[in-house]
Amino acid sequence: MVHCALMQRARRRVVAAGIAALAVMLIAAGCSSDQHLQATTIQLGRSINPDKTVASHTTRFKPSDTIYAAVLTDGSGSGTIKVRWLYAGRVVSEPEEKVSYRGPAATEFHIQNNTGFPPGEYSVEFYLDGRSVGTRPFRVDEEKAHR
Repeated sequence: MVHCALMQRARRRVVAAGIAALAVMLIAAGCSSDQHLQATTIQLGRSINPDKTVASHTTRFKPSDTIYAAVLTDGSGSGTIKVRWLYAGRVVSEPEEKVSYRGPAATEFHIQNNTGFPPGEYSVEFYLDGRSVGTRPFRVDEEKAHR
């Protein structure tokens, strides 16, 4: 009888420990699922940092510049980030990237034109899983002739 009582106590402890471990896992999973991937900032500029954020922010470019755009995200999750580069209301380029992040991150896109961008008004629009998360207008100015 003593042996049987000890076995029952040991089983209860194992079951209680299993329930406690399961509860901790469910709480941890619940905390992380509340932080979905979300866009927080859009950056535009002439160069990029090693962490894929924009280094020199601007909205005015020369025809010969490479134009960089980055979207900063927070939270955890996977998704598809797409940019739509527009000039005179027409789509110039529309690349996308599948991402999976845990915490803050940057996703970079860039565009260049070997013959130079025509001067005028442009914009870049970012999408996360098909939903627009913001647009940034920018301008390409004529290059000044050197005397």
